[in-house]
Amino acid sequence: MSEYRLEMKGVVKTFPGVKALDHAQLQLKPGHVHALMGENGAGKSTLMKCMFGIYKMDEGEIYYEGEKVNITDPLDALNKGIAMVHQELQPVPARSVAENIYLGRYPTKKFGPFTVVDHEKMYEDTAALLKRVRMNFDPKQKLGELSVSQMQSVEIAKAVSANCKVLILDEPTSSLTSNEVEALFRIIDDLKKEGVSIVYISHKMDEILRISDEVTIMRDGQYIGTWDCKGLTTDFIITKMVGRELTNLYPVRENKPSDEVVLKVENFTSIHPRSFRNCSFELHKGEILGVAGLVGAQRTELMEGVFGIRAHTEGKITYKGQEIQIHRPADAIKKGVALLTEDRRATGIMGVLSVADNISISSLDHYLKGGIMLDNKAIVDLVQENKEKMAIKVPSPKTAIRSLSGGNQQKVLIARWLANNPDVLILDEPTRGIDVGAKYEIYCIIADLAKQGKSIIMISSEMSEIIGMSDRVMVMCDGRVTGFIPGKEATQENIMALATQFN
Repeated sequence: MSEYRLEMKGVVKTFPGVKALDHAQLQLKPGHVHALMGENGAGKSTLMKCMFGIYKMDEGEIYYEGEKVNITDPLDALNKGIAMVHQELQPVPARSVAENIYLGRYPTKKFGPFTVVDHEKMYEDTAALLKRVRMNFDPKQKLGELSVSQMQSVEIAKAVSANCKVLILDEPTSSLTSNEVEALFRIIDDLKKEGVSIVYISHKMDEILRISDEVTIMRDGQYIGTWDCKGLTTDFIITKMVGRELTNLYPVRENKPSDEVVLKVENFTSIHPRSFRNCSFELHKGEILGVAGLVGAQRTELMEGVFGIRAHTEGKITYKGQEIQIHRPADAIKKGVALLTEDRRATGIMGVLSVADNISISSLDHYLKGGIMLDNKAIVDLVQENKEKMAIKVPSPKTAIRSLSGGNQQKVLIARWLANNPDVLILDEPTRGIDVGAKYEIYCIIADLAKQGKSIIMISSEMSEIIGMSDRVMVMCDGRVTGFIPGKEATQENIMALATQFN
């Protein structure tokens, strides 16, 4: 018997214009958590999709339980004992928790000459499964009634239900609260004791160093190396990931916020009683205002209210000295306010469209000839200018945006808003799901925009990001603004003190 549960050797995968995997490899031991790390675009998810049968390898071999195997599709992978929880969830919201867990493999029974779904057994099995993985959900509840983090928990339960021997978790904690992360780690620990091999893809260094046994690092589709987790440091991992030392995780900023108030929000209150209420703040020209708070603080909701996505019952907005009315996003956009949403896939990118379409979509009104015809040459120039300015790594502007890494998708979305030349940019979790190298590039873009005199509101759940990038920090708790801290005085302690200031 091989000491490895699964081995991938010499894996090559090429897409039009890009070599995604260049003789990559991976070795998984039973009962071990194996972290797979690398920058966005390094080939981590592509390698896992080859293992799971979503992609067909151009070259390479897979050995499972010591025998060479050919995995033809995801169902074949599941039948072999390989399960995958994807970074981008694809739930069926209108169906129950149980139906989502057993989708495509429902338990059945005979009803006369017909074979029908055995709902009673499905609900019983789901209840037992949820108890096993310590999740307190009603098997009959519609999945669409759950939060994103709860949906992700159901996806993990679905993978466990397949009695897998290999479990792939691709960014499993990106939408989870701290309590839910702890629950996931308990599940992982239980699976380790049962001998399951777990592949754990994440950009969160503290998680990797806490739960992993080995770490494999990839760069530009190539295998860099595998190390035992004991004794590894964050600096070592980052250096191997990016191929260079990042002596400073945040750029030196040269922006100097002025006394000029660009945006003033007063007593903003949501129509929903449990959302934001009586919120007031000012944003200065050239300032990066960090917005911190725990999950449920209503940071996103407040900024969506300012942008016109969410309705409010009272409060006023003053923009460049004049009171304005924003009832819908179009009103905000016309005034020069932009919003980069926190969920890239659901409310950001238009996956079926090209990079060019995604960049130009919000500014097409500026490129009409005679009010009816698009000036295609001007649009091409706009796309090329932003592609170069944002250093977007893409074979062609005609490439579908869904094929890009998360970091490059985020750059496209920022470029989309910059095409409108806004004065205020609201960036909600701008580096979520992005590796350290791409993060630094996004930070440099934000810092440069502030230097140009743009005013930035940056919502982030990463405390170090808030401290490292903000000129001033606004802290929220339970729908209220609980205080402001100058950037140079911001610490985890004084931010958390305000973030836990419940009534």
